[in-house]
Amino acid sequence: MTETPRSSPSLPLKTRISISFLSILSDSACRSDGTVNRCLFNLFDLRSSPNPRFSSGVRTADVTVDPSRNLWFRLFVPSSPGHRLPVIVFFHGGGFAFLSPSAFAYDAVCRRFARKLPAIILSVNYRLSPEHRHPAPYTDGLDTLRFLDSSELDRFDPDASAIADLSNVFLAGDSAGANIAHHVTRLWATEQDSKPWARVRISGLVAIQPFLGSEDRTSAEKKLKGAPLVSTKRTDWLWKAFLPEGSDRDHPAANVFGPKDDAELGKVFPATMVVIGGWDPLQDSQRRYAEEMRKRGKEVKLLEYADAIHAFYIFPELKLSTEFIGEMKSFVETHTQEARDQ
Repeated sequence: MTETPRSSPSLPLKTRISISFLSILSDSACRSDGTVNRCLFNLFDLRSSPNPRFSSGVRTADVTVDPSRNLWFRLFVPSSPGHRLPVIVFFHGGGFAFLSPSAFAYDAVCRRFARKLPAIILSVNYRLSPEHRHPAPYTDGLDTLRFLDSSELDRFDPDASAIADLSNVFLAGDSAGANIAHHVTRLWATEQDSKPWARVRISGLVAIQPFLGSEDRTSAEKKLKGAPLVSTKRTDWLWKAFLPEGSDRDHPAANVFGPKDDAELGKVFPATMVVIGGWDPLQDSQRRYAEEMRKRGKEVKLLEYADAIHAFYIFPELKLSTEFIGEMKSFVETHTQEARDQ
């Protein structure tokens, strides 16, 4: 008997409720004039406070980088394993326009990263669009790396600084955060080619379902145009709110390696893990991104989960979430060791 193809992913009720709530909330907050109703969104945006005491093996603190632009990061420090740990600089998703490191889901998943990898996690509070368009979050990301490179963490948290291995820094992010992680890595790599940084060395990039696009609609976008979280209508609004005024989706920020993107990757651009989900309408752009990286001689580990929705990994009740964290742990361990052997 031939099995009828599913028209939607099979998800637990808890996950469906969470996704529906976030989709409705973000749509309601996106005004037709291109602005965001921050009051409405913040009213329902569940947040977690930092906890200086170890809870489930992880303590957290918020560290200010530049108060003039509210640039800070949430620091996640696992119980000391007795040796130095790699550092993950993480950028949250939210279409460049929503959420923060204190959002409940992102605080929880960064705690899991810190504990399971294990690693020191810096989750960056970058500026949001449309109030702050391109290239604001890229600048914020690079300046957070400069903060680390200048030994400022020593002053804010000497205990964390003592076990942070800045010669093994990984950039990671999901959706818009993965887009930011790519562009910040690119900026760092091109600078590193001309003048090496003092302490920070990026050993790898983890791009979890990166938010990418182009003027041409892909097959997946057409097939899954009404997908939760990243429907075509919603992503079009988000790109218009983020890109410079008058730009289209072929802008290099969106269409990486596209017709308008002539920037170099940099010789030291690191190994990259690209994560793709079979129920994600952005998958064709993500797959093309991985292929173009390989064409440029870069090492790429491609993970494809046929049953994964966009942002699947932030839902701990999903089996694929646990599986992915195991793959991320393996990637970080492999490339941390490689970097130490050089």
